[in-house]
Amino acid sequence: MVSKVAEPTNLTLEQYGIEKPGKVLWNADLPILTEEFIRRGEGIISPGGGLRVTTGRCTGRSPNDKFIVKEAPSDPDVWWGAVNLPWTPEKFENLRRRVLSYFQGRDLYVQDVTVGADPEHRMPIRVISEAAWANVFVRHMFRDPEESSMEPFTILHAPNFNCMPEIDGTKSEVAIILSFTRRLAIIAGTQYAGEVKKSVFTLLNYLLPKRNVLSMHCSANEASNGETAIFFGLSGTGKTTLSADPERALIGDDEHGWSDNGIFNFEGGCYAKMIRLSKSAEPDIYAAIHMFGAILENVVIDPETRELDLDSEAITENTRASYPLEYIRGASPTGMGGHPSNVIFLTADAFGVLPPIARLSTEQALYHFISGYTAKVAGTEKGMGNEPQATFSTCFGAPFMVLHPSVYANMLGERIRSTGARCWLVNTGWSGGPYGVGKRFSIPHTRAMLRAALAGKLENVSYRTDRTFGFRVPEVCPDVPAEILRPRDTWADPVAYDAQMASLARKFADNFKQFADRVSDDVKAAGPRV
Repeated sequence: MVSKVAEPTNLTLEQYGIEKPGKVLWNADLPILTEEFIRRGEGIISPGGGLRVTTGRCTGRSPNDKFIVKEAPSDPDVWWGAVNLPWTPEKFENLRRRVLSYFQGRDLYVQDVTVGADPEHRMPIRVISEAAWANVFVRHMFRDPEESSMEPFTILHAPNFNCMPEIDGTKSEVAIILSFTRRLAIIAGTQYAGEVKKSVFTLLNYLLPKRNVLSMHCSANEASNGETAIFFGLSGTGKTTLSADPERALIGDDEHGWSDNGIFNFEGGCYAKMIRLSKSAEPDIYAAIHMFGAILENVVIDPETRELDLDSEAITENTRASYPLEYIRGASPTGMGGHPSNVIFLTADAFGVLPPIARLSTEQALYHFISGYTAKVAGTEKGMGNEPQATFSTCFGAPFMVLHPSVYANMLGERIRSTGARCWLVNTGWSGGPYGVGKRFSIPHTRAMLRAALAGKLENVSYRTDRTFGFRVPEVCPDVPAEILRPRDTWADPVAYDAQMASLARKFADNFKQFADRVSDDVKAAGPRV
């Protein structure tokens, strides 16, 4: 990143309509932003010199408060509906003016960064924020600024500005609104940093497919021989943990593109979930969060001893840490890799019926990609009962997919077929019974299965075909007890297992009905038998 405070000579905030702000720091580096963080009382210093912050009422994303401006020429392309909610240009302009007025007299922090490791598909981003620590987050999560003739996509970040529904037309005090045409986003009323990174991801999901680049919510890593793998998965499935393998170089932990050149990381940092982080099972991530400048978001910390309690949900289950990729030992310096040899779909099946690993055909891979299944368990969200709840998030990132899911699925299918990539479903959830009865698969066993799959050690073993889902399950795997590969045998009551499996299959089928008119018959036929 840039190493000094420097406002570009040809730009001022007046060009954005921001008049008479307080102190403006443009591209301030980490030490200066840390001083500002302390001066402003934005949080406290954690062990190793990290920045611990709390985000108030918003400890996660606010999907019901996110909108896309309905305007030409983007209007016909957007998959309007429950995910992509429309916003009028008039309301956007009124809110923009109110936020600009709010910025008057306030200290502002501006960062110029880029998104996309591949130079052919890199684009500039500018974030204007009232929070110093938000600028640290931007520095961690995005990439070094570079000369570009392209107009930057700008984010007006006003976390302490509370929207007024009666004036702004919002649903609450929070608003996340993107205008693709104006290359501008407003994030107001929420301090949750994930809204910044996911707004940029939403932009890329709109722009990149038009350039024949598949945008993906996945992590990626690389073996010493250059073989790459990508890992799709929702929060809590192990996407960050499993891709940060000491035996492989981490390309990125969350968002990537797949172009004609191969895969590339969008970001320059990681935004990892911290709850119950284990030093022994996740040593590299544990070390990274204890380095200078790492952001700890809503992690419980003793105010006197500064000791972290990574097991505590006192603030939220969704505790997070942000740190640069270089904080991970052996991370890829380029953020780029070749075409993946393996495509992995991660799920945390809290119903306890899916096998820990299964081989997928291309059609089955597309069915599971469009489905985007995992399960939430009691305690992860307010109002949940004791039973697990199935969650389907298409393309493993529904809140950020601007185009119809079939667009991304068709692109993925083309790439899998052209490269011959092997496809796998990996369950990091429960076995021996559902959540509350069974036990969760251990990280060492999951790592052993993944390493075997990636190394080609499962190519010549015997497989059985699952009678409900039709995928193939290996009978043996190096360094893994054979009995855990047959989840039905781990249940005390096999009849109860069958009933639970049939119930999950029906959930898949019911969810997939909404996509049936836009996918091929082969993909529809690749679903479970119900």
